[in-house]
Amino acid sequence: MNEKINVNIVGQGICEIQSGTTLQNLCKNYSFERPIMLAKVDNLLTELHIPLLYDCTVEFLDISDANGFRSYQRGVSFLMIYAAKKALAKMGKSGKDSRVVIAHSINKNYYCELPELNEPITLELLEEIEKIMAETVEKALPIEKHSLPLEKALRIVSELGMEDKVELLRYRRTSSVNLYKLDDFYDYFYGPMPINTSCFESFKLTLRSDGFMLQFPSENHNYELSELQPNLKISEVFDESNRWARILKVDTVGSLNNKLSSAGISEVIMITEALHEKKIAYLADRITNDDKKLVLIAGPTSSGKTTFAARLSVQLRAAGANPYVISLDNYYHDRENVPLDEYGQVDLETIRAIDVPQINQDLKALLNGETVQIPTFNFLTGKREYKGRFLTLKPDDVLIMEGIHGLNEAIGDSVSRKDTFRIFISALTQLNIDDHNRIPTTDTRLVRRIVRDHQFRAYTADRTIDIWPSVRRGEGKYIFPFQEEADAFFNSALVYEMCVLKQFAEPLLFGIDKSQPSYTEAKRLIKFLDGFLGASSEFVPPNSILREFVGGSCF
Repeated sequence: MNEKINVNIVGQGICEIQSGTTLQNLCKNYSFERPIMLAKVDNLLTELHIPLLYDCTVEFLDISDANGFRSYQRGVSFLMIYAAKKALAKMGKSGKDSRVVIAHSINKNYYCELPELNEPITLELLEEIEKIMAETVEKALPIEKHSLPLEKALRIVSELGMEDKVELLRYRRTSSVNLYKLDDFYDYFYGPMPINTSCFESFKLTLRSDGFMLQFPSENHNYELSELQPNLKISEVFDESNRWARILKVDTVGSLNNKLSSAGISEVIMITEALHEKKIAYLADRITNDDKKLVLIAGPTSSGKTTFAARLSVQLRAAGANPYVISLDNYYHDRENVPLDEYGQVDLETIRAIDVPQINQDLKALLNGETVQIPTFNFLTGKREYKGRFLTLKPDDVLIMEGIHGLNEAIGDSVSRKDTFRIFISALTQLNIDDHNRIPTTDTRLVRRIVRDHQFRAYTADRTIDIWPSVRRGEGKYIFPFQEEADAFFNSALVYEMCVLKQFAEPLLFGIDKSQPSYTEAKRLIKFLDGFLGASSEFVPPNSILREFVGGSCF
């Protein structure tokens, strides 16, 4: 029976095709500006080898789409791991079971290591890996998806020496696992893959520290590779996070689940929170020892700036200082005076949304010992209000000002740099799903924000996900460019937090209907959270940064 179906292709119109036509074959009938990575079929992410059986709406995705870009990253990572193992075997250094670790991400590029090499990575080795990658792209080898019984998949990854995946898959709730195969090599990847290697048009390997960077093209350009920045300070934060992970003996989701199932979550929470407190106490000592008058705290949304500022105040008091905290949010312009972004939406991320001249005027007056009335912003009315909160600083007092623009050079321009201490805070997770699947920092913050927005702002998960791209654009323009100006970094990520947050986030994500645009992202996050064992929030201390999102904070 030659059944026909109607497919509405976003941006192309409706076409009639044979039922059973794959997305790959359908894609060939159209001319796209960039190679297609995968598709949305009725709002569900779908790989290109899947056949279409019913009337549906299809949107083809390239790297300009966030899901298309993530698919490209996964595919090139798979290609790099495959090529690295081939190159190591070819050079007589190790074989198929050698470890290749994608440690963390910096500016959407991956920092990778070969921990079992026992010698420095050389330019010769990287060139050999790149050569094998390029040859594999030229061959257009298929990336095959194999749905296997759980026990068989465990046997395969165990034979390949991937103990990190054995630990992870032990906690699978389903009876089958999807492994991907490239040539003769199997691997597990979290999320959909491109259909073959021919679409990997751009990548680069560069020596960095004890490992190398795997560089991807920008999703906003035509496969161009931007110049790799040093990012020395952020690299130091990741090094510190890796040391913390070793202290906890938790660096992957599988090892975290092992810890929870054997010892419970209380020990992990206590050690993690103690490491945070130790770092905050160290920063307070630096501030008091150097006699700083102004502390500026900046960071992206949901990084925990408010709780961090409160905890820093406690430690400054313990060090003998008298701190006062002011939020930059209190200096927002009245809502009707906030500029619009390029999409015609109120742009709360731009520094032009806050009254910088008034901030600097108040800062200068306060540090000169004058009395200033501090405003409060009413987010319900969209108005800045003055309610009689007056502040006068004594010579030994410390002023803390926190907000997303805290490190922008426009803030505190009248204050001497020697009197200022700048801190950048973000949730740079030290936890990876396994050696080859990292947890994006943005996912940690997005889940935090979904929970907080529901708890304290009565926002639906759909609304939070909907505005997230705008938030991320603002961070890229106005926050992250200033992070290297910081005197110190604070990593607010908590290794255990997803085990707690999933209890709050999953019901909100499951509440998003398939017809809503945010459904695709909700399904991705549900799958991400499914890998973690759940844990109660009862052992989370009241001063924890996590309390800023789940409630119950002593601040």
